[in-house]
Amino acid sequence: MTVYSGPVFDMAVNQFAVIADHLSIPHDERDRLLLPKRALTISCPIHRDDGSIAVFEGYRVQHHLTLGPTKGGTRFAPSVDIGEVAALAIWMSWKCALVGLPYGGAKGGVRVDLATISKRELESLSRRYMQEMIPFVGPHTDVMAPDMGTNEQVMAWFMDTYSMYQGRTVTEIVTGKPVSSGGTLGRREATGRGVAHLAKRVMKELAIDLGNATAVVQGFGNVGSYAALGLHQFGLKVIAVSDHTGALYDKAGLDIPALMRHAGDHGSIAGFSNELHFDPAQILTLPCDVLVPAAMERVIDAKVAQQLKCRVLAEGANGPTTPDADLVLQKRQDEIFLIPDILCNSGGVVVSYFEWVQDLQQLFWEEEEVMRREYQILDRAFDQMVTRARVDKIPHRTAAMAIGVEKVRAGKNTRGLFP
Repeated sequence: MTVYSGPVFDMAVNQFAVIADHLSIPHDERDRLLLPKRALTISCPIHRDDGSIAVFEGYRVQHHLTLGPTKGGTRFAPSVDIGEVAALAIWMSWKCALVGLPYGGAKGGVRVDLATISKRELESLSRRYMQEMIPFVGPHTDVMAPDMGTNEQVMAWFMDTYSMYQGRTVTEIVTGKPVSSGGTLGRREATGRGVAHLAKRVMKELAIDLGNATAVVQGFGNVGSYAALGLHQFGLKVIAVSDHTGALYDKAGLDIPALMRHAGDHGSIAGFSNELHFDPAQILTLPCDVLVPAAMERVIDAKVAQQLKCRVLAEGANGPTTPDADLVLQKRQDEIFLIPDILCNSGGVVVSYFEWVQDLQQLFWEEEEVMRREYQILDRAFDQMVTRARVDKIPHRTAAMAIGVEKVRAGKNTRGLFP
């Protein structure tokens, strides 16, 4: 039936089946909504520092172009495969539609262990990946952004490579760039800041005292670190964080600004303290008011979901909760308020949209304007999700995804089928 496979893609398929059943979508429409429009697999050869040649496999999946160009990040990681990338592109479609952005979903990636390549090799790989993608991307076709393993510098290399082939500077080809290269103020913090904003809103609705509340954050990359900082600034005690090197715990609350400085200088939380070490396998089940999984997909399975001791589950990562875990969370929805990933981490693509708009217009906003507009969009989507969940008596994830799928379906039905 399809070239896509793997547990992450299976998750996306299972989630869509739930939504399609809920919306009573005819079976002959479902593949058109679910299956990606285009999937690319490329080879990226580069010269290694020792003079040898290495070839890395790269991918880009564009889910649909019905509502506008596709939009999505590019991740560099050893686990990347076409099924994972396709699932992330599908989720991005529902996410963009949910928050009202004129995009379809896309995702890209290169299978590489960044610990095994130098900075020069990373630049060569980044530029070769973009060079191979040039026939298939563009400011009105597919706009790239950072993801796991990529950052502002990689986006600057992407933009420069694309621009060299066009003979002019095309800043709007990627988002998440440095401000010095056409990026927007507030983009780096946008995803994590949005997670913290939505968590704060839920805590107020649940009458949780921010000054006495605690938070746990799994993952301390761009999303997790800024989510932790936002919660810290709201007055919560962030009692535990983790990354790929380990975990830290302090019941009195970690010094998040100091930890961010350390991670920025050293690339991880390792070495921050010899006294605060904690078993990272236990971080998700710590008692807390807010739990933010901001690392990898599928970290909360049914067993972990049974053991959660949080009141708010704010999904900073994409796909952190398996379908089996969702069934458990549905039974515990009076105990745990779920902010699903396609809403919770959508602040990143919202502000990426702002960056794209500013680049197209060459008119740039102050950071306060970026934040105001981001929160306005997140709050509107949150209200729509909660209302839909209450009226239809369905879980928050089902409500959020149903809104997104409905918008994509309406766009396809209005435009018709060509030819």
